Amino acid sequence: MTRARTLLGTLLIVALVATAVGCVLWRRGAVAHGQDAQHLRFGRAGTVVYVDRDDGRVRQVTRTGREVGAGPACHRAAVAASTLICVRALSGPMTSQVRVHTGRKDEPEVTLSVWGDPSRARVSPSGNLVAWTVFRSGDSYAKTGTFSTTAGIYDLRDGTHHGSLEDFRPFVDGKPYTAEDVNHWGVTFARDDRTFYATMGSRGRTWLMRGDLRERTLTAVREGVECPSLAPDGHRVAYKKRLGEGRWRLHVLDLRRGTDTALAESATVDDQPSWLDDRTVAYAKRADGAPTVFAVPADGSGSPRRMFRGVSPTVTTG
Repeated sequence: MTRARTLLGTLLIVALVATAVGCVLWRRGAVAHGQDAQHLRFGRAGTVVYVDRDDGRVRQVTRTGREVGAGPACHRAAVAASTLICVRALSGPMTSQVRVHTGRKDEPEVTLSVWGDPSRARVSPSGNLVAWTVFRSGDSYAKTGTFSTTAGIYDLRDGTHHGSLEDFRPFVDGKPYTAEDVNHWGVTFARDDRTFYATMGSRGRTWLMRGDLRERTLTAVREGVECPSLAPDGHRVAYKKRLGEGRWRLHVLDLRRGTDTALAESATVDDQPSWLDDRTVAYAKRADGAPTVFAVPADGSGSPRRMFRGVSPTVTTG
């Protein structure tokens, strides 16, 4: 990794002072009206938070679809404990904003400016850490018309900005990995607020990487794992497995046993899944021409169940 690329990764995301925010114009033409996160009921464990595909606002619903809360306009969102991360595109090209709401304030506790388009968002089980992934263009190694990705992590406890994952030291097969065409995406957190997992892609290959925030290292765990989501038990990872060009299938990997299970959703899913509980995985795919949230058993049994019209499903933990 070149020094210039490392510096660029650090400068991609700049913290801003949060101020009053009005309406946001979505690039695709829809106008989303502002609303703070105080309309969300963070303490209601087991409800699902997602981004509504019709108006772009965060919705909080029961498993049966009854709405119990609503929040700000986002393109990607995630919730855990009393923390909501909202990633949304702004009107300029490749310009997005990460806003972090907690149950303690009307306005966002943190606002970050990000170069790129929203892709993924996650909150650690404790609510102390937030992560995001954005698509961007302009890297010298990228082919014309293609995109690369940047993933970042922020610690709400002390304001530590861990920068881009490009600033971490990657290891593959026990050796430092030094290729320059490295991308990272799809962060998911363990319960210790130190360990996380993410995908690293380089030279046409992908790896599940285990990250260490203290050591600032990334260690390859398994090849061929994209967009991981760690189960509540901390031992299983739901992810999408590439089947071919533009085709993926949801799988669950048991990190202790090394077993890999294909889930009952046979359609292609280009999304980072999430766990509704120990037995159920949620995800978004296109249905009737628009993004729709589905759920499927995590053991490979059953069949997909349609839930809501939208994206970015995560579950409140109280």
